[in-house]
Amino acid sequence: MDTSPTLAEFSHGLDPVFQDAARLWAQEEVQHGVALGRWARLVDPSFDYDTRFAAFRAGYSIPLNVDTSVRGSRPGELIARCIVEVGTSSYYTAIADATEEPVLKDICRRIATDEWRHYGLFYRNLHRYLEQEHLSRAKRAWIALSRTLESEDDELTFAYHIANAPSIPAGPFNRRETADEYAKRAYALYHPKHVERAMGMVFKAVGFAPRGWASRLMTKLARTVMDFRTRRLPSLRFSDST
Repeated sequence: MDTSPTLAEFSHGLDPVFQDAARLWAQEEVQHGVALGRWARLVDPSFDYDTRFAAFRAGYSIPLNVDTSVRGSRPGELIARCIVEVGTSSYYTAIADATEEPVLKDICRRIATDEWRHYGLFYRNLHRYLEQEHLSRAKRAWIALSRTLESEDDELTFAYHIANAPSIPAGPFNRRETADEYAKRAYALYHPKHVERAMGMVFKAVGFAPRGWASRLMTKLARTVMDFRTRRLPSLRFSDST
């Protein structure tokens, strides 16, 4: 879940319609976490989602009172948001395809649908803002790449650390080891179709052909990296790690 509440703030006073859509997006992101937390408690009554989420919020925070995007512009922010939605939608799709637990499968399919819809929201508004603020495709590609590289930043790895700690308070947080553990388990869920679709949506957001030779090349590279990160872990399905 992307916990940043600043999406509506950086466009304050400029686009009330988009601000309303952004607030709805934020509400739906919270609902995703709540739904998964309820499922986790049903599967494992000892898992206290509220306690662990509180521990996450206590250990990780972001600046809230901002009125500009760290990406430098509205189009830059929306490209970054598209990348986040590509990652989450493909991840939940991969989980839904991997698990045989019917409730989890249904939850993840619904969340993935929401995330693809969120991508569409950001993509449409990206092109509206590009008419007002020029951003070269090279710059757009750099923002997309940098946001992709941030996919294992402290927010995600610390969340994984808190969720998988034997108890709360959790032990020491080792970012690199936690990122590796997360990657081994998450990437093992992906099939080529998940990677291909995700890469196509990334290229579409940047302004390149989603099914061109460059997209195919980057899809192959991404699959190679993911396979490298998971090759030391035996093949598993999501149900094996719950």
